[in-house]
Amino acid sequence: MSTPPTALSIPVFDLIHRPGEMRERQLDVAAEEAYGNAVIGVKKGATIEVDARLESLHDGILVTAGVDAVAEGECVRCLIDVALPVRVDIAELFAYSEDEAFDYTVADEHVDLEPLVRDAVVLALPFQPVCRPDCPGLDPETGERLADFPDRKPAEVLDPRWSALAGFQADTTDEGPAQTR
Repeated sequence: MSTPPTALSIPVFDLIHRPGEMRERQLDVAAEEAYGNAVIGVKKGATIEVDARLESLHDGILVTAGVDAVAEGECVRCLIDVALPVRVDIAELFAYSEDEAFDYTVADEHVDLEPLVRDAVVLALPFQPVCRPDCPGLDPETGERLADFPDRKPAEVLDPRWSALAGFQADTTDEGPAQTR
């Protein structure tokens, strides 16, 4: 029983069992499903660009490709929307026969790049995306974005458990600790 081809399925009938043959394909497809998680990911319908090279070998079709997409989400520090470019390179052998040694096979004279592209893109997504590397985040008191108020000095929060020590100050003289009479 064959599965229906996806947008990232490439026919390879002219390459099968012809070692040395090579073909290049450029695909611009809409993502059939969202790739990622709740914080960041490639949205369903977003454009995925695949620049693939297919080479016929004795035991299968070697696919090397560069994948470009844009991941959308929010900064984990200040919660504004971010769009980050995702660029991954993949290389995988699609075997002619099903064998434990190979993860992917040529099926119905096609190679389906969809699971390969999905896995590579998801692994390339940042674990904690930020709008910029030095994002200051949110003010813990007011919840305002600290980047919107660059002149604001952070409020010094003193732990009330240390308030009894506020009256004491360190002795800065060279004579040693202060003597009490």
